[in-house]
Amino acid sequence: MTRNDISSAALSLTDARRLRADRARQVADVLRRRVLSGEFRSGPLPSEADLVGEFGASRNTVRDALDLLRAEGLVERCPGVGTIVVSQKYPHGLERLLGLAETLREHGEVVNQVRTTGLIDPPREIAARLRLPAGEPVVYIERLRRLNGLPLSLDLTYVARDLGEPLLEHDLASTDIFVLLERIAGQSLGHGEITVEAVNADPHLAATLEAPRGAALLMVERLAHLADGRPVDLEFIRFRGDRITMGGTLRRPDPWS
Repeated sequence: MTRNDISSAALSLTDARRLRADRARQVADVLRRRVLSGEFRSGPLPSEADLVGEFGASRNTVRDALDLLRAEGLVERCPGVGTIVVSQKYPHGLERLLGLAETLREHGEVVNQVRTTGLIDPPREIAARLRLPAGEPVVYIERLRRLNGLPLSLDLTYVARDLGEPLLEHDLASTDIFVLLERIAGQSLGHGEITVEAVNADPHLAATLEAPRGAALLMVERLAHLADGRPVDLEFIRFRGDRITMGGTLRRPDPWS
């Protein structure tokens, strides 16, 4: 066998592995959606043989796909039973400006562990986002939020002082800040600006959220405005990525308008 033949064989093997990995991700994407929709809540996933037939994939590809879901913590293989769902993710919509308890009320009880509150001198970027003059203090609130007893997110919140100080007189353990802000301001919240990105959990944050060190988190930055347009609440929320999904409905603008 010539050197060219060896190189060609190695390249073919690499291509085959890449195609198998690509196909496994395709199968995993479909199965993940079915898992998250609750299709297998009352029983195991289809057998490997059934999945091979359904997807027209090899048994090794199906096993790779199931391994991907197992690595995400969604499923586990149980001898004599099959592959079962062991974790649930909760949907968080991105179309409406709601607090976490309002968003997830159908899925259980949200309880806030208030870790820190107080008046601080904000970094310049925070003050600018809230349209506050230099030197104007803000109220800082840090909460560990649990859903059905399990850690879901760590929320760092900055609130304009005139609304934030009255806010601290209320029960922050069981009531969403948005609800309280509307009561204090005497008007509803109007809109929010949101950014979502992926970050990894540092050792301290991983311990706080009871997540593996380096676990993928969903980082949400949200600036909420009152109905009159005034920005009043800036939040940095780190969600456990294995316990929540985010989605919404996107509409394409009319190209003829």
